[in-house]
Amino acid sequence: MKLITETVENVRVITESIDGNNKNYFIEGIFMQADTKNRNGRSYPKPILMNEVRRYINEHVNNKRAFGELNHPTGPSVNLDRVSHLITELHERGNDVYGKAKILDTPTGKIVKSLLGEGVQLGVSSRGMGSLKKTKEGINQVQEDFMLAAVDIVADPSAPHAFVNGIMEGKEWVWSNGVLKEQTISNYKKEILKTPSKQLQEKVLKTFDHFLRNL
Repeated sequence: MKLITETVENVRVITESIDGNNKNYFIEGIFMQADTKNRNGRSYPKPILMNEVRRYINEHVNNKRAFGELNHPTGPSVNLDRVSHLITELHERGNDVYGKAKILDTPTGKIVKSLLGEGVQLGVSSRGMGSLKKTKEGINQVQEDFMLAAVDIVADPSAPHAFVNGIMEGKEWVWSNGVLKEQTISNYKKEILKTPSKQLQEKVLKTFDHFLRNL
């Protein structure tokens, strides 16, 4: 299984006054989409995505345990010292999963509140574990073992090839006998770093394809 992240840019900010001075901040919008090829070349079949969202709602949202962080960590686990928000609602609307999250009064939550208060446009990015299988159309389709871990707040959701760069610069996570282990891919990084800039894009895509075929 591998760490999978997806980003969404268009989320709406909601403020609710508490006592005239203090405010509660919320973000809401489309958190995930099914049956749509995203810019990372991946697609989530609707039955797989919605079944996992229902599980996440039952186990996390309904129990007030659907935490998210400010920026993605390097793995699937939620770090309580980095939590910035709590998802309060998730529901299906066609092929979309709409969500609403309350910004918490934690150290990272206060950073988010300050940014939102200054009018900064933030995005959300889902984080999960799962396998990918390439279709004949060349789309990497998420498989039935997909597990949603969190929806994080990110500062630059529009960065191109964010997932590919994240894999190359970060870490891979694999289930082995029920234990989640970290697996570095430094050889891939070395190959990419020595590639001439004119051939870099092609090299990244070929390396990523090789990486997926050898999971």
